[in-house]
Amino acid sequence: MTEQPGINSLPFVDISRFTAKGPERGEFLNAFRRILHDHGFFYLTGHGVAPQLIDDVLMGARRFFALPDAEKLTIDMIHSPHFRGYTRPGWEYTRGERDWREQLDVNSETEAVPLSPDDPPWRRLSGPNQWPSALPELRPLLLAYQAEATRVAITVLRAIAAALGQDDDVFREVYEPLPTQLLKLIRYPGRQETTSAQGVGPHKDGGLVTILLQDTVEGLRVRTEEGVWLNAPPIPGTFVVNTGELLEMATNGFVRADIHDVISPPAGSERFSVAFFLGARLDATIPLVELPEPLRAKCRGLTADPLNPLFREVGRNVLKGRLRSHPDVARRHHADLLSLDEQNRQTSASAY
Repeated sequence: MTEQPGINSLPFVDISRFTAKGPERGEFLNAFRRILHDHGFFYLTGHGVAPQLIDDVLMGARRFFALPDAEKLTIDMIHSPHFRGYTRPGWEYTRGERDWREQLDVNSETEAVPLSPDDPPWRRLSGPNQWPSALPELRPLLLAYQAEATRVAITVLRAIAAALGQDDDVFREVYEPLPTQLLKLIRYPGRQETTSAQGVGPHKDGGLVTILLQDTVEGLRVRTEEGVWLNAPPIPGTFVVNTGELLEMATNGFVRADIHDVISPPAGSERFSVAFFLGARLDATIPLVELPEPLRAKCRGLTADPLNPLFREVGRNVLKGRLRSHPDVARRHHADLLSLDEQNRQTSASAY
């Protein structure tokens, strides 16, 4: 694990060293622990994902976004009460501001569950994905990549547990038997299509671990604890990995969930990425992990953000994010929940 001046300011983690024996494993975990506390973002190598699969997924993203708008809109997210499908540029929001990107959201491939009036609202999130009939090969490709990204994310999560002095599988209770597995194909249009520089606005990821595959165009930025913005350019053969708010909650702020954004690419260009978000089961509750005393002394507590209340109930957290990010879907399918979300905001604001 090293920092490479002149390329970027984020460290590199070779996750293959996690399975090493003897002193090498200890050295890996000690270095990884410092990264988790100080950065929250890093480049991942040694992940074992086949280069051909990576190339195929990026090409699949290009082919999907090259479809005519009419084809993409047949699977518009507005048709899905489960928040799956295609989103046009400017139709997703971060902290109330439009994000200028188009995307395809694919989550765990499940059936819609029967609902009763007594069910918690987050149960509405379970259901089928929408797939483009014009690209039948996309479904098996993305599900294969989703499975590989899940494998990598769980390996990283087990390494995080070990670095924190826990059993490797300490987090298994919150993600088995079925974690949330949100996969996004994303295209950021060049600025000739928008006057906004906001590809996606500043935010923290809400899950456990994010695995980001970047194409060749820059745009991702990470904000340090001191408020300095660092560029995280694409580096072939790597993923950019970051820890999310669920780990910040579980570790009382020892593990960071860093704010980041994406700047729209220059006119005449476009940026592609594939983001995978490993989250806990929707019915899980995030525990507070009992860290060893030397680590507890370095816990920073949770971030206090009146506009983004955090709940240890995973489903409540996920539903909150979906309702706010996709207000058109919320109004179409979940109008009865919008007053509940407003109550959550007011409750959070009054606490600070």
